[in-house]
Order: sequence, then C-alpha cells, then structure tokens
Amino acid sequence: MSKFALPIMLCLPAPEIEALIQGRIIVAITPKFIHPHRQFALYPKKELNITLSVEEYYKSSFVSTAQYAIQRDSKRVSIQAWAKCEDCQIINDVKSLADLSKLTIFTTQALEEILAVRKNIFLTYLRVYHLPQSIEVKQPQRTNFFTALIPPVNVSETNSVLSDRNFAIRKTQLKNLQPPLHPNLEELQAAIANLTTTSTKAKQQLDRDIKNFLGWATQKTFPQVNPETNWIYTIAEIGNSSDGDTFEKVVRKSLIKLGFSNKNTNIKASLDPNSTGGAGGLDFYCEYPYQVVGECKATKTEKVPDGTAAQLVKLGYKHLQREYNNCIKIIMAAGELTEDAELTASGNEMNVIRPETLQRLVELKDKYPGSIDLWELKPCLEQQPFGEDADAKLNRYIDSIWQNIRLRTHIIQLIKNADRQVGIEYISGAYDASNPPKTIMDNKQMHDILIELSSPLTGYLGRIKGTDWDTDKFYFLRDL
Repeated sequence: MSKFALPIMLCLPAPEIEALIQGRIIVAITPKFIHPHRQFALYPKKELNITLSVEEYYKSSFVSTAQYAIQRDSKRVSIQAWAKCEDCQIINDVKSLADLSKLTIFTTQALEEILAVRKNIFLTYLRVYHLPQSIEVKQPQRTNFFTALIPPVNVSETNSVLSDRNFAIRKTQLKNLQPPLHPNLEELQAAIANLTTTSTKAKQQLDRDIKNFLGWATQKTFPQVNPETNWIYTIAEIGNSSDGDTFEKVVRKSLIKLGFSNKNTNIKASLDPNSTGGAGGLDFYCEYPYQVVGECKATKTEKVPDGTAAQLVKLGYKHLQREYNNCIKIIMAAGELTEDAELTASGNEMNVIRPETLQRLVELKDKYPGSIDLWELKPCLEQQPFGEDADAKLNRYIDSIWQNIRLRTHIIQLIKNADRQVGIEYISGAYDASNPPKTIMDNKQMHDILIELSSPLTGYLGRIKGTDWDTDKFYFLRDL
C-alpha cells in the first residue's frame, strides 16, 4: 500500500485520542466542520473542549483513563496515530444528547454545555490508524485546531484500529442513535482496565476478548497460535517412543489442559506434570471434577503386556483404597495389547486410549477452549465398550464435537454472507439450502443455537430481541 506525507496535526484532548486509539469511540467533537477525506496526525492536548472538570466531562467508566492521559509528561508529546475524516455530522437537537452520550465517552451534561455554548455539535467520524512507531514533537506554544507537523510524517493505511466492517457497524449505530447492545459489558471492560491484579496476562487476555466482542478492536490483534502449547503436537510422537517418563509427564500435562486437577500431596497418586509416580506409584490420578486413575505405556513396537493392566489394579487399591472403585480407569498406550491384557482391561472396565487420540482431544481443547465439557466426557468413559474398543468410543465423541463446531461455523458464515440483520425464517431456509453439515430439526432448535452464538460470553453473533423468540434478529460479529 502506497505511503503519503501528513503535514498537519489535528489537536484533540488527550483522553479522546486515547479512546480513539483504543477503539472505544470513532468520533471526536471538533469546534468546526471538517470536510470528509481530510487526513492528519492526532496531537493530544491537555485542555478539554470546554470548561468542565474531567469528572463532569467524561463518563465515570472513562474518568481514570482520561486522568492518566492528561497527566502524562508534557515536555514532549508522543503522537501514536493518524486519522482520516469519514464524515462530519451536525447535531443541534438537545433531545438526542442522552442517546449520544450512551454511545460515546461524553456525559450528557458535557454535550448540553457544548451545545449551549456553540449552538452546534460537530461530530467528526474518524478512521484511525496506528503509526508504525510513535513520534515525539515539542509542545507548540499555541495549540490551534490544526497545527503544522514539522517535518511531515509518511503514513499508509496498513494498520487500522478497527476493521472496515466494525467501523461501518459502529458508524451506522451512531448515525441512527441506536442504543448500545452491551452496556454492562462496557462497564465490565472499564472495571478490568482499572483492576490491579497479579495475573497480568489473564487480565490482558480478558480485556482483549471483551474489546473484540464489543467491536473496539480488529480480529487480527488476537493471536491464533500460542508457542507455549507446541508440546501438544508431540503427544503422539512421545507415546510412540520408548521414553516412558516423558510420556507420563505429557499425559499429566494433557489432563490438566483438559481441566482435571489434583490437590493430593501424595507423590504416588499425583498429577504433577513435572514429576512421575516413580517405582510403585500411579502414573496419574485426577481428583476433580471427578476421579480418574491410570497407567501409561510408551512403546515403539512391542505389545502392551497383561502386567500393565494388572499393575493399575494393584497400585490403585494400594494408594486409593476403596476410592479406586469410584475412579474411571484409563490405560494410555501406543502399542497393541496382548490377548491377556485386553481381557484384564475389559474385565476391569479400563479404557485403553491411544496417544494419537489423546493428542486429538487436547488439540481440540486448545483450539476451542469451551469445546470439551468434562461432565459430558464422563459418561463416555464410564460406558461400554472398554479395553481397546474404548479408543473408538472416544474418537466418536471427538467427532461429534467437531461436527457441532462445523455446524456453528456454517451458521455464522451464512449470517456473515447475508451482511444484514436476519430472522430465524431466513436463517433456517438458508441453512437447509446450503448443504449443511448436520440436519437441524426445527426453528426452535436453530434458535437455541443462535442464542448460544450471540451470548456475551461467545460473541460471534449480535442479537436484536423481538417480541417473541421467533421474531429475534441476528447479525454477524466475528468468525468462530
């Protein structure tokens, strides 16, 4: 994409530039009309647009961010973004100010004050882009509405704060003064941003997830690959080696990844991924959400002997006593079981699971964290068949989850292609005509899936509630 020079800066209050860069707002209140297509760097000034305090000017959820932006070092000013004017709307109806406030960072009081003083509010829609790197400029003696940028800076439209679609949705919402869809979630985001916590990584991830759901960020800012989980793709390889200790550790790590845990301090009945059960100890033992016990057998070529299954029985009773009877029993083994081992495993209701199947299960959990429900998995592990046939049983469970994911992906894509708000009749008709991955019996079943996909905790679709369930409308937010 070609570069071009920006010779001027638009001077706006520092908190508003911060909100624009965050994607929290897409408009600025300017003292005069700005013609569309004008481009400029964004210069943060300390003064507000009118003589009100920060607490009076900005909504409470934004006050702490505003105060931080104003209190930054003022000797040199850092410019982090540039913007292009997409539109400029003139507002002079006092009745609309309360609705406008709900969609911006400004209080109704501030908007009323601006309108009273200036007679018009110039609501300037800005498409904001990050600079490749911030630039520092000296604070000018006088910050006019537009100020020269010396020397000019070269920019391109390669790193927008919002995607084209998100910006268009937000612009339509503001133009029509449609109420915010998730005001409570916006309050939650503000609370998280101000939260002091030791788990910075978790806080940042949750903050990013909420911003993405609200349309305050582009999808590309969310990494899809996590190098910390590369070990998942080695489970099958390790299981098909002769490295038994490493296989035992990676199986424990896999169970923790799936959501199992163990507070037991007994090293002979543990889930510590950095150690093993050692001689006379169980290879793994889970306590929560239900009890699972098992043995691991990494092997390249040899068959799994009867002693592996027999040892699980022996050590299970030794370390768990009567609790062993309440446990789900698993043998993680790469090799084929001998005839005697298969009889012992089946007769003692042991699931024999291959490393490839375990890897497949953990990969699914890593890619779609909410896809594996351990309580749904439990009956799969408790029911016949046992022995080596249990591996096929678990694979059918994984296949059913993938089918449900493909179904939901298919529905989301249909609504995305519609590029508008659509009702249940349209969605069901489009689904039936689109060679779907699975038959959906009726509109009510389709509606249940749409409610799931439009939940604030998933945020793949938006929902406009109708007078009854079959009059709800849905629209695309993000891909699954």
